[in-house]
This record gives sequence, C-alpha cells and structure tokens, in this order.
Amino acid sequence: MTTDVIPAPGGQRPSRPLAPSFPAARNTRREGWRRRAPLLPALIFTIIVTQVPFLVTIWYSLNSWNLVRPGSERFVGLANYADVFADRVFRQAALNTVAITAGCVIASMILGVALALLLDRTFVGRSVVRTLIITPFLVMPVAGALVWKTTMLDPLFGVVNAVLSPFGVGDMDWASSLPLLSVITALVWQWTPFMALLVLAGLQSQEREVIEAAQVDGASPSRIFRSMTLPHLRRYIELGVLLGAIYVVNTFDQIYIMTQGGPGTASANLPFYIYQRAFLGFDVGQAAAMGVLVVAGTIVVALFALRMLFRTFAEES
Repeated sequence: MTTDVIPAPGGQRPSRPLAPSFPAARNTRREGWRRRAPLLPALIFTIIVTQVPFLVTIWYSLNSWNLVRPGSERFVGLANYADVFADRVFRQAALNTVAITAGCVIASMILGVALALLLDRTFVGRSVVRTLIITPFLVMPVAGALVWKTTMLDPLFGVVNAVLSPFGVGDMDWASSLPLLSVITALVWQWTPFMALLVLAGLQSQEREVIEAAQVDGASPSRIFRSMTLPHLRRYIELGVLLGAIYVVNTFDQIYIMTQGGPGTASANLPFYIYQRAFLGFDVGQAAAMGVLVVAGTIVVALFALRMLFRTFAEES
C-alpha cells in the first residue's frame, strides 16, 4: 500500500518546519531559569533542613551507638532494622499508631460531615457559629491535651465524670483505664472542625438547581444525600482523610501530656516510642532505624492516597 504525497500549490513539495535556532533555544532555557530563580532559595533551604538530616538519620541507622557508652559507635549494617522488626514494643506501637490515626480520622470525618450539613442550613447567627466552630483546631495541641486531662477526664473534678455520675460512672480514671480512647477523643475534638469546614466548602460548591430539581421530582433527603451530595463530596472527604492521616500519624503532644505512653506501652505510638528510645534509652542507632521505617511507611501511604485523590480530580474534570 503506497501513500501519495500531495504537492503544494505551485508544484513545490511542502517544506518541513524549521527547527528552532540555537539562539532561540538558548533564550528559551534562559527564560525558564529566570522564572525558576526565585524558587531556588526555598528549594535549597528545604533540601538543607529536610533531606540532609534524613540522610544523616539513614547513616545513624546503620550504626550501633548508645550515648551512655562513649566510643561505642560502630557500623553494623542492617542489624538495627532486624532488631526493630523483632521488637515487640515496636509492633505494639505500630498497631497503636494505626488505631489512633484510623479512629481519629474516621470519627472526625463522620462528625465533620454531620456538622457541615447542619452549618449549610440557614439559621440565625450562622456566620458566628461558622467562625467559632474552628476554635478547637486553632488551640495549641499541648493546651488542648491539658484541658482534656485536667478539666474533662480528671477522675475527681472532671466534667465527663460529673455528667456520667448519675449513671454510676463518676470516679473513673479515663486516661489510665482507657488511654487510647482518651487520646483519640482529644484528637477528634481538635480535628472535627477542620473536617467540617472542608466538607462545608464542598457543600457550598454544589449546584443548588440540581438539588431543587431532585426535590421537585420527589426524591427524599436521604436519597439526595446518598446519590448526589455524597458523590460530590468524595474528593473533599478524600482530601480531608489524606491531610488528617498525614498529621495525626505524627501525634506526640497529646500522648506525652495525657498518658506518657502508658500504662506500660498501651498508648505509645511510633513517634512517642522513637522519642523514648532516643532520649530516654539513648539508643541512637535503633531510634534512627525506627524513624527511617516510619518515614518510608508514611511516604508509601501518602503516595497511595495521592494517586486516589488525583484520579478523583481527573474523573471530575
């Protein structure tokens, strides 16, 4: 099978577009670097404060080094990683991290969706309520943990025991009896406003005409929420889950203030256990190996979540 070339008008063969000249290409590269130049200081600063310490941490993880034994530093390869995987406390801390992160993110997202649906309605003082609802998220984590430990969950003067005293639960030490639940409760209180405002932004971006048309056609509120509102909120919910998981997995303040990781290691998550190994046990090598594993696991989860999020935005567009 042959392909005929149609000659250009005048009997001349069509000419190919000329390649850009070297001065033009050089000017294009110069223009590109000129646009990127303002970002270079920030990029260099980010590399210095994040990547260089991470490389140093990887080097420490390959050495056995205990600060209470001067001169004990020696190269051991991957022995620290093998010890970490064999550490029962590390596995318990990993399970606690998953429980705290999943419990906080899921509960705060459910409550956030409910609050967003209420705040999306018209009522007197709605703007004031929307402004005040973000207050728990703006409170410093240490201050919020102190409030929950001394004001809400105190076994003698706590508000929770005072409310539950008519039901026979008036003298319970929540932070000691249910440490994980206490930490998750404080985190949910702090993160629910963030989720609510994020979902509220999604609700306000929904077209009202479509909702009104569904109501005219006789669709019930629950059917409208399941079939129209919830699919529209999908990318907002995924974004909230992603951001919440990235931040909550690094929780340290609430655990340190409320439970100190106890009783035993019942509420210690990975960041808190790394702190114990590094600054209480002075085992720099194993603490660095744990830190590298936590960063690697966080990157894997974040990449998976980002792929899902970008896929959702691509489907929407």
